[in-house]
Amino acid sequence: MATIKDIAVSAGVSSATVSRILNNDSTLNVAPETRQKVLEAAHSLNYKKKSRASAKSFYTLGIVQWFSPQQELEDNYYLLIRQGIEDFCMQNCIHVVRTYKADVNYMDTLKQVDALVCVGKFSTDEIRQFCEITSSIIFLDMPIDDINVSTITLDFKQAVNTGMDYLTSLGHRRIGFLGGKEYLDNCQLFPDMRKTLFMEYCKKHNIIFEPYILEDAFTIESGSRMMSQLLEYQDLPTAIMASSDPIAIGALQVLNNRGLRIPEDISIIGFDDTSLSSFTSPPLTTIHAPAYDMGSFGANIVFNILKLQPATAMKIQLPCKLMERQSCRKL
Repeated sequence: MATIKDIAVSAGVSSATVSRILNNDSTLNVAPETRQKVLEAAHSLNYKKKSRASAKSFYTLGIVQWFSPQQELEDNYYLLIRQGIEDFCMQNCIHVVRTYKADVNYMDTLKQVDALVCVGKFSTDEIRQFCEITSSIIFLDMPIDDINVSTITLDFKQAVNTGMDYLTSLGHRRIGFLGGKEYLDNCQLFPDMRKTLFMEYCKKHNIIFEPYILEDAFTIESGSRMMSQLLEYQDLPTAIMASSDPIAIGALQVLNNRGLRIPEDISIIGFDDTSLSSFTSPPLTTIHAPAYDMGSFGANIVFNILKLQPATAMKIQLPCKLMERQSCRKL
């Protein structure tokens, strides 16, 4: 059986440091990399803590990300979610096993985890497979009707209403929508609630919108394509709501290249509040999605699900807030 000394030798730290890390000593000041190295060594050596309950000294949390690593870098919304998960785990001595759906045999990587955080959109079959791995599971950024499964999602209704209330308060009554499409593994289209809620808001408040709805992908390139298509229309909307910052950034590039002034000629509002949105020309007004907090909360909740095994699952919605910058103006 592995000992603390074995872990210390493997991680290259003192036995005292190993002991304090594995016992979650909050007074210990140690680099996150050192903490993770100790946890990985303990996991690889199959260390078991001697205790009254003969419990494991730490938990292993699996993170499965529906994006590929490359897609994650291009759209840092999901990167922020993962960072929130991993930061919580580092602070609480939780060993992390990370995998992407793009990985070969990614399901096999998760077979030994104690708890699981699933980030993104998954098919019914995939959800069933994940739930068979562990009952300590939470899905982030995907609403699931099953009352036995815990989820954290964004409050899209509040978010869309916040953005549209802002645009209409500026006098805009002709508003376009640039959206994205996402598909599950079985090629099923996953509906974007932002589009549905946008249409409902416009109908309720007599906003002209029907000629100005376009959908492509959640990328800068698709934002450019949709904006180029919209500019072919004879009558343009006075404002545009984009369902992601990458889409809005692509639209901004086309507008700038065509010599249109933003926001004098057209206003635009994004969604996510990615790191790039403050550095566009002009800086992008957007809806802040608390992606990092979603990840941190998700890791915290599934950690407690693992310890307490509650009978009731949780369905949590996080509010979003407006980040007012310079891409919208009052008519």
